[in-house]
Amino acid sequence: MNRQSLLERISTTDRWDMIVIGGGATGLGIAVDAAARGHRTLLVEAYDFAKGTSSRATKLVHGGVRYLAQGNISLVYEALHERGRLLANAPHLVRVLPHVVPAYTWYDLPFYGAGLLLYSVLAGSLGFGMSRIVSKAESLRLAPTLSQQGLKGGVVYFDGQFDDSRLAITLMRTALDHGATLINHMPVTGLVHTNGAISGVQLTDSETGQTYTAHANAVVNATGVFVDAVRSMDKADVSALVTPSQGIHIVVDRSFLPGDHAVMIPKTADGRVLFALPWHDCVVIGTTDTGVPRAELEPRPLAAEIEFVLSHTEKYLTRRPQPSDIRSVFAGLRPLVKRGDGATKTLSRDHTILFAESGLMTITGGKWTTYRHMAEDAVNQLSARGFIANKPCITKTLRLHGFTTVRDSDSMQVYGSDAAAVRDLATHNPAWAALIHPDLPYTQAEVIYAVRTELARTVEDVLSRRTRALLINAQASCAAAPVVAALIAAELGFDDAWQAAQVAEYTALAEGYIIR
Repeated sequence: MNRQSLLERISTTDRWDMIVIGGGATGLGIAVDAAARGHRTLLVEAYDFAKGTSSRATKLVHGGVRYLAQGNISLVYEALHERGRLLANAPHLVRVLPHVVPAYTWYDLPFYGAGLLLYSVLAGSLGFGMSRIVSKAESLRLAPTLSQQGLKGGVVYFDGQFDDSRLAITLMRTALDHGATLINHMPVTGLVHTNGAISGVQLTDSETGQTYTAHANAVVNATGVFVDAVRSMDKADVSALVTPSQGIHIVVDRSFLPGDHAVMIPKTADGRVLFALPWHDCVVIGTTDTGVPRAELEPRPLAAEIEFVLSHTEKYLTRRPQPSDIRSVFAGLRPLVKRGDGATKTLSRDHTILFAESGLMTITGGKWTTYRHMAEDAVNQLSARGFIANKPCITKTLRLHGFTTVRDSDSMQVYGSDAAAVRDLATHNPAWAALIHPDLPYTQAEVIYAVRTELARTVEDVLSRRTRALLINAQASCAAAPVVAALIAAELGFDDAWQAAQVAEYTALAEGYIIR
């Protein structure tokens, strides 16, 4: 499916059953659910799929140990069951990841052990394994770089790991497979009302400036931390629904945490949990919780946040990363629904659905793990209110695009059954078998594949979200940008000026991920 054919669908479709605004986890999940039920579905994204929060997660499919400690059993139960469903429906994207929780007092061992046993039990038949208490020696065998001073032992428990933006692209492909129309770089510039009721959206193609008007029976605002901007298009004087909270992660090499176990610190100085996770042959360490005054498209990590992560890493691991060790640092914003004046770390991660007087549905909150349940709830509520026909949800057991149980190399695993098609490109054109940079695992064939089949349109689309080059090695990704720009330009017919502008834009963006 290429962009031109998608634009033709938008031009020739008189009316959709549903228009979804926002191409992050929530919007994409709704598009999959609606299309799988047989609804005529259009999803429009202002920038790129998973451009914002949905590509900046901790890379865990989890029930939420912190929410268990807060007593939110229902949220943990729901998330643990959704975790199991996601592993069953997308085993090419999700894997079981064992964690070690170090205990530095004798009291910690039974305390953490009991809590994580409950965590395991709540998952029921969809569980990933039972937690267990282990000795100091076993803790160090599983996580050799744990700080040994005062270590009494640990608890091993199991959660899931995934690649967030690759799951987003997979959901996009899944929705297309079921007949939905999805398009990126297509911002909503206005809402259409008929007799006071929401009836469509006005769109502008960022590439051409062409404008479109699309009509629908239902319009869903699924723009994450930006939902209030869309709500204000519907009614100018709406009060804010979302409080944005920022979390950062640093990425370092595997020497900081060798082996196949993650480490979870159950309580940091600010009351959050801290993870050190093996991911794409790197280690991701985070996160923080910092309230911010407004939502930014490209949030930047604060110096205090970086120091917080580094100091806690030094406290619990044997080495403190130096600036030269940090391959990338990235920040994401959580769309926390306002609940009085509480600190952001106490606000609920459960989702909220709100209907405006016009009929505009807004859905926000939640997290990646529960995206499918959020989507089911949203489509059910639209049908319950008569906006769309009542059809049964089938996503609990719906296999996502690329489903396969065969394990592949780390960089190719995310393509699932499509990996052969990526390799075929390099077979037909051996030049595409070359890496885009010697310090990155991605081939030129993957760039071509991203453009031809995954709706990638820019250097950033490829290096940040179709591949994870920006997150695993930001400096190397900058060096690869000219190669990627040339490949995209050759595919799409863009000129030298476009290539130069793309490289400059990407380099400026990537500078925010590099610690000098």
